[in-house]
Amino acid sequence: MWIQTLPNSIQYRVLSFLTLEHRRFCGKNLAKLARNVLNEAEGLDLWVTKAAHQLLDKVSEPNYEWVSCLNLDSEEERFENEFESLPDWLKDEASANGSLLPWLPISRDELNSHMPIDTYNEHGNSFMDVKQDEEENTNDVMREVNAVYDHINSETKEMAASFKTRVLTFESASKSVCLANEIRKLCMERGADSLTILGLIEPWKADDENASILVSNLLNGSDDELGWPSHVLCSVVLPKLLVLEEPASRVLVTSTLEYCKLHQRATVYALLFPLILRKEGINKAISDVITRIIKECLHSAHISSFCHTLLCGERKFMCLPCHLCLISHELVWTESLFNLLQNILNHNVHLTQDSVDKVVHKIRESAGRFSKSLKFGNLVLCLVNKCGPLLKPYKLLLIEAIEGTHTLVTKSILSKLDTL
Repeated sequence: MWIQTLPNSIQYRVLSFLTLEHRRFCGKNLAKLARNVLNEAEGLDLWVTKAAHQLLDKVSEPNYEWVSCLNLDSEEERFENEFESLPDWLKDEASANGSLLPWLPISRDELNSHMPIDTYNEHGNSFMDVKQDEEENTNDVMREVNAVYDHINSETKEMAASFKTRVLTFESASKSVCLANEIRKLCMERGADSLTILGLIEPWKADDENASILVSNLLNGSDDELGWPSHVLCSVVLPKLLVLEEPASRVLVTSTLEYCKLHQRATVYALLFPLILRKEGINKAISDVITRIIKECLHSAHISSFCHTLLCGERKFMCLPCHLCLISHELVWTESLFNLLQNILNHNVHLTQDSVDKVVHKIRESAGRFSKSLKFGNLVLCLVNKCGPLLKPYKLLLIEAIEGTHTLVTKSILSKLDTL
């Protein structure tokens, strides 16, 4: 036991602390620790022995049944589910909300209950059940988006035209908040036509300060991630970022991040996918925004699923019809995309074997074109460091591709590949 390697005074302090804070730990484990210490009583310091007895007394509740059966370990059975089970208040919360952790981007029903914690299954895939369920839901939403031009009555069109004029003029924060409330009310009344109405209002044409106020105040508490939250992102934020050439303003990025933290799934389909699939490829400014969204708003498991869909799956996204001309259905590989993928890997996101296969294929294709690109080289070096075991089948192929490059990290990459 590691505790026996410590000085007696430290052992005493550790055991005393565990006695004092025993409610924070598993009682079964504490009882086992105390017994193990006492079993080594020969040559044990008096104060350490006393502290171990105190700990055992604290975590052991009176139970006289063991006397009749002479089973000294019977009390451990009582602790079996003490620490691992959920507290009553959390069980009540879960039953009330229908979800144990409602803030997660993946619901309990979507997640396969017997899925291993490791991100890789026996086939090298990850989150496949979740991805299939998401695709079914997304297909329904895509059909809705493709049919956004339903009949809109003249009264609604007049109100939308009025809001459009007010969006372009920023008078004060309070008036912008009122405008956001009126827009939300109109869209909620129309229900399925909310995206059409937002298209008529054209909120993306507001300046960044006004747009940030709109985004922050267009929340409606909807649980339908692919409904209203997605409509807000793809009609206010997405059009601004698609044409971004300079670093995004701080006020716009801040409001976007706060919104994305609340709506992770909407973020993926209404912001990340269409941005990364930009027809001209992403630039540095867009890459920086995407990196911040991924790092600050998404769970690592969600990022892994997102990367798998991006690299291997059918890429579905949500946007207004007037912005489709800015988006492609294929990835355009640029230096900024290499930098983005490197940032994702450095965020300790595990890629599936299928995802790695796709990246290796693209590395082989791009090695000649980006032979002097340091960002390309840094991505390859990062991939080798993070996904080494998955690259063994491609060792010779990667060596051949990297030998044709001329960057500061070429020798480092070849050295790492030799050790696979």
